[in-house]
Amino acid sequence: MSDPANSNTPAQLFDMRKDDEGWTVYDIATGEPARVNGVPQTGLDMEVADDLVDLLTLLARQKNESTEH
Repeated sequence: MSDPANSNTPAQLFDMRKDDEGWTVYDIATGEPARVNGVPQTGLDMEVADDLVDLLTLLARQKNESTEH
């Protein structure tokens, strides 16, 4: 599903999945764990992972929008 505000930006860029230590936030396009300052985002509490999914998606959208203008 696409973001109606920008048809070039997917509605969700990151998601979360259960892992052995907690939750992993991952890049939907690659399936690889998201990295923040080089650190894979794995073994997180569910609430932290959920917030991080939203934050990383927002930051990626803002970066995409700034390169379009």
